[in-house]
Amino acid sequence: MSDSRRRPAKPHVPALQSRRDLLFRAGMGFGGLALGALLAEDEARAAPVGGGTASPKPHHRATADSVIFLFMEGGPSHLDLFDPKPELQRLAGQPLPPSYGKPITAMGVTSNALLPSKRTFRKHGQSGIEVSDWYPHVAEHADKLCLIRSCWADGLNHVGSVCQMNTGSILAGRPALGAWVQYGLGSVNRNLPGFVILLDEREPFGGPKNWSSGFIPASYQGTQFRPDGSPILNLTPPKTVSQEQQRSKLDFLQTLNSRYGKGREDDTELDARVAAYELAFRMQAHAPEAVDLSKESEATQKLYGLDSPATEKFGRNCLLARRLVERGVRFVELYCGTGSQWDAHANIEDNHSKMCAASDKPVAGLLADLETRGLLDRTLVVWGGEFGRTPMSEKGNGRDHNPYGFSMFLAGGGVKPGTIIGSTDDLGLRAVTERCHVHDLHATILHALGLDHLRVTYRHNGRDERPTVNGGNVMKQVFG
Repeated sequence: MSDSRRRPAKPHVPALQSRRDLLFRAGMGFGGLALGALLAEDEARAAPVGGGTASPKPHHRATADSVIFLFMEGGPSHLDLFDPKPELQRLAGQPLPPSYGKPITAMGVTSNALLPSKRTFRKHGQSGIEVSDWYPHVAEHADKLCLIRSCWADGLNHVGSVCQMNTGSILAGRPALGAWVQYGLGSVNRNLPGFVILLDEREPFGGPKNWSSGFIPASYQGTQFRPDGSPILNLTPPKTVSQEQQRSKLDFLQTLNSRYGKGREDDTELDARVAAYELAFRMQAHAPEAVDLSKESEATQKLYGLDSPATEKFGRNCLLARRLVERGVRFVELYCGTGSQWDAHANIEDNHSKMCAASDKPVAGLLADLETRGLLDRTLVVWGGEFGRTPMSEKGNGRDHNPYGFSMFLAGGGVKPGTIIGSTDDLGLRAVTERCHVHDLHATILHALGLDHLRVTYRHNGRDERPTVNGGNVMKQVFG
């Protein structure tokens, strides 16, 4: 019997094992060339700049692709929003019991009378999470929330505390969490920044230091967007300058910078400036579309509260945040009440009534919209401020700063929904069970994105620095 009868003939069309196999075999392999170019471009975009040791790929399977951090600047009162305390109501008007010691507070209210909450709390959803009547719209999403009632921080005042919630340290100079995320994972959308800041009014306490890249390369710092018009100041070129003219100028600048940069490999500011020029050029075409909320339906705009003066400002930023993560932006931070507007040292009723009215519907609208669009599963939403408020009164009807125990919530991004983690003591002064320090929160956020906070390091002054400084443990119970 001949060999041709013993062995079946090879098929004329080879079996393809994957789409990548198809690209490399079809069209004489030209599809593979194109794929290789695209993958190389992605790798170059994600690669760390200037002496880093972080991997541009996740360390483990991520449960989230992006983060939206809803920062309530000034310190919202956990005692009046998410952490009801019957004992505080019972001891109203009395001094802090001796068993609680003499906690240090910013305004020295340790000896002041205890201030009861005037809010009404109800259990919501199947989870039974208690939310006050100041947040009725968010309460409708109680079963989506992973509420951490045991947060604590180190700073007593706003500048240091806002800085720590953003960078991990009460002292300025360290990279923001969003910058570490960019450094560790790189960018997804080459036409938009990977780390975006949205403010509702003025600058927060500490200003741009809160979204700085610190000692890691400057290209990872946050980019501040405006909610309407040109998203970035001076982004739009004059009408008299064509795209070709601008491209020519950028090429000339690139030539000069590359000559100047020879032998100055440690000058990351120059690298960042060159990258910023190129990114700005691409953003001229893409950023205006990303912030054009007129393309959203009337129903969507109402969902975020854009039809009401009270909610319009923060609602626009929440809607813009959804549009940005939809387009691959990894980390979006929205400030509500910039300039410490949640700071209720006096008349907490008026202060928080205003701030809750401004944020409740937009936050609820964001959660609902992300879920409807199938984005919530891969978007981690974080809500909270730099600290909470004291059970002791200040000026008779206000509350002082409280970094010893306060509440924050997470939603989406793989966290366990309808869950309460940790607790404060009977008066809500200190976190006592399953305590969650700022470093623990940051480690947990990074874990959701697929990053091990111990392995995201950058060599600085002879030390391998990391996002969580010298501490941090992942709150594994957050993920069930």
